Amino acid sequence: VQLVESGGGLVQAGGSLRLSCAASGSTRSINTMGWFRQAPGKQRELVATVGSGGGTTNYADSVKGRFTISRNNAKNTVSLQMSSLKPEDTAVYYCNAQMRYTNYAYWGQGTQVTVSS
Repeated sequence: VQLVESGGGLVQAGGSLRLSCAASGSTRSINTMGWFRQAPGKQRELVATVGSGGGTTNYADSVKGRFTISRNNAKNTVSLQMSSLKPEDTAVYYCNAQMRYTNYAYWGQGTQVTVSS
């Protein structure tokens, strides 16, 4: 499975960005998809996940009410709509795909999100 992210960039605090991740390869074997982020000097952390059907979502407390994850299985994409962005949201955001049966996880190359104050 290959994951390619897009949509990162520089935005002012309070602004919005939409990240997208396109999956290719053995996409039928993908279970949960999600977004993680890693800020400089910090560990990678979960931002949001969405189940295989798109109906089950999970968010980090820090982004609840501001970020929305969605999934389009027909297009093999997962998106993250980010609103009311804060400087502390600045990080490299990584797309993640967890495989059925093996729980092996694939990662995208990451996309930088920078929120200026």
